[in-house]
Amino acid sequence: MAEYLHLDSQPACPFLPTAEHPLRATEMRKFGKERGPEFYLGALQVAQSLWLQALPAQALLQINRAFGSDLSDEDRELKEFELPYRAVAWVMAHRTEDQFIGNPRRHFQHLATRMVEPRKNQRRWRAWACWYLACEIFPDYPADEVQLVEEKVKEPTREEIIAQLTRYGLSNEARVWERAATHPFPEDWKGDRCKQ
Repeated sequence: MAEYLHLDSQPACPFLPTAEHPLRATEMRKFGKERGPEFYLGALQVAQSLWLQALPAQALLQINRAFGSDLSDEDRELKEFELPYRAVAWVMAHRTEDQFIGNPRRHFQHLATRMVEPRKNQRRWRAWACWYLACEIFPDYPADEVQLVEEKVKEPTREEIIAQLTRYGLSNEARVWERAATHPFPEDWKGDRCKQ
């Protein structure tokens, strides 16, 4: 059986909670169908652990799961760890060339255009918001052009994303996303923990 380890060479993401020991995606099974605040925090902890194991693509998948949580502005977990737009940007920006990440632009495009209930519109616009970050960080990564043409998908503008996050998101969600989209790479993020 493989042993899972957090790598000393992998700096922790400052926008995700601490993971004391290595975790896998299977850790999330314990939540069953529950998708509330505890699920949210659990998904973010698993994302941190997967990141520390040098698995950025898997970390992003867990952050996606966290975005699917049913949360309210009053949830303590959300006050401790805001919606993880900055975590998405940080993981994408800090993975090394030898760490598989796939094509986040295409991934988020597919996630946004194939979203299902519950909270379909909220989750769709969160996916488009992450897509925007991926486009900024990986400008040379291609879209799924075939899907764009065949399904007549219109990629949203920054203004449309802000408007829809304001409409469907939590009360300060558009501001949280704008902070990630406007200043995703402060100098002190490079190579060490961000000074928050």
